[in-house]
Amino acid sequence: MRRVLVMFLLGLAAASPSSAQDRGQETLPPNDGWASFGAGTAGGAGAAPEQIYVVRNRRELIAALNNGVPSSTSPSTPSNAPKIIYVEGTIDANVDDQNQPLVCEDYYRNGYTLEAFLDFYDPEGPWGRVPPSGALENARIASRDAQQARVRIRPGDNTTIIGVGSNATIRGAWFDVRGSAATPRRNIIIRSLTFQDTYDCFPQWSPTDGALGSWNALYDSISLRDTTNVWVDHNTFEDRDTADSTLPHHFGVIYQVHDGLLDITNASDLITVSWNRFANHDKTMLIGSGDTAPADVGKLRVTLHHNLFENTGQRSPRVRYGQLHIFNNLYAIEDPEAYSYSWGVGIQSQIYAQNNYFRTSAAIAPADVIDRLNGTAIYAAGSFVNGKSKAFEVDLVAAYNAAHTPDLVPTVSWTPTLFVTIHPTQAVEGLVSGSAGPFKDE
Repeated sequence: MRRVLVMFLLGLAAASPSSAQDRGQETLPPNDGWASFGAGTAGGAGAAPEQIYVVRNRRELIAALNNGVPSSTSPSTPSNAPKIIYVEGTIDANVDDQNQPLVCEDYYRNGYTLEAFLDFYDPEGPWGRVPPSGALENARIASRDAQQARVRIRPGDNTTIIGVGSNATIRGAWFDVRGSAATPRRNIIIRSLTFQDTYDCFPQWSPTDGALGSWNALYDSISLRDTTNVWVDHNTFEDRDTADSTLPHHFGVIYQVHDGLLDITNASDLITVSWNRFANHDKTMLIGSGDTAPADVGKLRVTLHHNLFENTGQRSPRVRYGQLHIFNNLYAIEDPEAYSYSWGVGIQSQIYAQNNYFRTSAAIAPADVIDRLNGTAIYAAGSFVNGKSKAFEVDLVAAYNAAHTPDLVPTVSWTPTLFVTIHPTQAVEGLVSGSAGPFKDE
């Protein structure tokens, strides 16, 4: 493990001293979205020299989160001491203790194989359309737990994790940022990383979920639960080697190994998500735990600004309960067959959307951008679709209401005040397409 400032400087020899090093000490600017509320979000800024790390593999990353103590599994109670962790190169979570790659078969436990599972629980066979149970389902769960022990990574409070250069990558990992109702996680910054191919080798078969059933995966690239004051900035989230187009179909439906890219649930609060690229994924961002989640009431205050949502199928985001300020985002949607909606209006949600730009296939109508998912209201102004003059401004709520019943109310009960600059919609495509994602090498 490379730690202490001297080794840090050696490890960053290829980087400009004014780029990655300085950004690691940066805090969220005042008024930059909900995460600036109250005490703001500083991450590990001001960390002591012994809490500054450069990491290049899974084992080093987990050690850095735990005061530099090596561990073969992610600690369930990571250190809360202020720390800055610089990620260099590619860190793969599906590796053994010697950093050798693991594949799904390496996690098989207690006689599990995919072939045996498919044969035994075939809904057209003797088992029928009944949720799996018994020894083979228990073996799937044991196998899932073996993978989870490798890919689940638990950041603590007062942490900054930042990439060095434009190619720092976290592959196959689940950043599970999780506190409790009594003691929320807080003050975390995640910047300039590419999160790639977070996949679940052992998705759950749910035969009654939908007309044909569905496979439901467990891991998100980042999940925030009982967590407050988080800044997620200038990252890329994408599926490449495990893109949906490469996945097989089992029991007549896609064998879905992905869940969310960035999910914010379980009473999390005061989050700013800025200048990120979300690409080639279906269920992108879920905000809210469920339709019956009293702990979420008054929480889930989130700002999304200057993000690129590129070929995302749905949940960009889907919102329950939260007060969401969504402004200056670029939605680039080319495949109507893979598209469901962008903004999901869930129960008691309060979305305030301003000056977002949609570049879409002609087969996607403005009425398709919003979906009503037990919610009642959304405010959306300054939305442009496939053009940069006022002639292309579309009232997306009115478009939804013209095509659907019941209507959505076009007003909400709050007005955002925490923002630095809201750009005119005409400028959004150029600004976001040129600057979303990790910082360029300097």
